[in-house]
Amino acid sequence: MRRTLAPSDENRLLAILFMTVGFVFFDRLALSFLFPFMSAELKLTHAELGMASSVLSLTWALSGTLAGAWSDVHGRRKSLLVGAVLGFSFFSAASGLIGGFAGLIAFRALMGIAEGPVLPISQSLMIDSSSPARRGLNMGLLQGSSAGLLGAMIGPPVVVHIAMTYGWRQAFYLSCIPGVLIAAAIWRWVRESPRDDQAVAKPAARIRYRTLLLHRNVMLCALISCLFVTWFVVIVSFAPSFLIEAKHYTAAQMSLVMSCLGAAWVIWGFAVPALSDRIGRKPAMVIFALISACCPVTFMQVASPLALGLLMLATYTGLGCFTLFMSTIPAETVPPAAMASTLGLIMGVGELIGGFVAPTAAGFAADRYGLFVTMWIAAGGALLAGVASMFLIETAPAALARRPQVLTQFAQRSDA
Repeated sequence: MRRTLAPSDENRLLAILFMTVGFVFFDRLALSFLFPFMSAELKLTHAELGMASSVLSLTWALSGTLAGAWSDVHGRRKSLLVGAVLGFSFFSAASGLIGGFAGLIAFRALMGIAEGPVLPISQSLMIDSSSPARRGLNMGLLQGSSAGLLGAMIGPPVVVHIAMTYGWRQAFYLSCIPGVLIAAAIWRWVRESPRDDQAVAKPAARIRYRTLLLHRNVMLCALISCLFVTWFVVIVSFAPSFLIEAKHYTAAQMSLVMSCLGAAWVIWGFAVPALSDRIGRKPAMVIFALISACCPVTFMQVASPLALGLLMLATYTGLGCFTLFMSTIPAETVPPAAMASTLGLIMGVGELIGGFVAPTAAGFAADRYGLFVTMWIAAGGALLAGVASMFLIETAPAALARRPQVLTQFAQRSDA
């Protein structure tokens, strides 16, 4: 059983966590936008960019998985979240001190350790505090729109402007300021999860990952996570370099297109989960995953920056799906006491395969075959995610309410 907050408290929590998750992605994606400026000075290759993205995903995966399990056992989220925000802010700023590839790898690894707990902890706090009618919308705003607005829409022009005016190192240095302010807001206003005492006291330590994976939705969401994180990380890691090197865009044109991608992230980040509250999680996953497979194809086929930006708005729908398979569907499938463990597991598996293995492979492939191959890899990830989504079990309350017999079976399955 979950106890929701009053509407004003729910909205305040949503606003704080919106900023928290948004700046995680602002810092994470900054490397992709700054890489064209860094590569000339530090003599970095595409393979090394892929490895830098991969090592962050690896440590993010391990840290997030362990932190989710720890928070379920101990029921402590606030202090862990504050420490994580301060940590990733510091290591992001310290990235401006690097003098070569080894330093870049070291700081990205440390940054991943700090960032890993943020998403599963924020998700579990928000899910616990959301009214059922707003659950999909809240999670869409938290995980989808926040990252799109701050990380992919505001981020590109801000970091590119700072890099062009003052240098790429200064862009990293300044990135720590918002994180410190957000950590202070969390400490001041965010409360521990409002779950009832019985749920908190439940011995989550006895829950094993193999038990969680027996849930069909959890297993499928872990698979979809691997595929969709491949789509996401490969695009955000290589698209800026692809636009400048393969399409011969200027830095300003590149930042404009990437900002359109960010705007689509904001729009679809809440629109897809909100639509899923009405039409169901499964149909939304299938439809918008298949649309998102078209996004990297447009990078290759469209020449005009304006036309490409408009097509980004129409096809970059996948980040709305992230909210569904990484948080909403699993949270509606497993018991509350296992929620953070489940979310951390799905995120961790996805980051390990899609975030660690895929960008490294894509980087080596780009050095050998050209940057176009990275877009084909991304398209394949989204296409396969859409196919896997066809086998999900529906969990949306509104969709299940329209099928009373299915609702009964689902309730019996959850109790078991």
